Amino acid sequence: MTQAENTEARRNWLGLLATAPGDSLAALCDRLANRPDFDWLRPPEIGSVMVRGRTGGTGAPFNLGEMTVTRCALQLRGSDVVGHGYVQGRDKARAERAALIDALMQTDAAQAVRATVLDPLAAARDQARGARASRAAATRVEFFTMARGED
Repeated sequence: MTQAENTEARRNWLGLLATAPGDSLAALCDRLANRPDFDWLRPPEIGSVMVRGRTGGTGAPFNLGEMTVTRCALQLRGSDVVGHGYVQGRDKARAERAALIDALMQTDAAQAVRATVLDPLAAARDQARGARASRAAATRVEFFTMARGED
């Protein structure tokens, strides 16, 4: 894989971990065969970040408000693999799990971790998106214009 492909793949799994429900992530992480030891580079800490928006998606940026986040960084013991976890809210355990999964995805255990944790999370996310889209589609109103024949 090229560096760009590695970066894109990591961006995808970090995004999935950041938005995964805490209880689902905990249950799936408990299924991992062996949980490696690690050292904290940055223990879980709670803070806030400024969320920015753009009018119409393309306009000038503006500060929308602050959001609480929890972040951490860890290094797998006996290697130089570093994992990072950023999650919305004040859930330190969820940030730790996200960082551990990030680190494991950079090792030889990546295939097993993907099958055990990431694939089920992605399936649940896609199912939730589909359900939300179908609820929205049920309220859709179609407008059409009939030719009046006077023209």
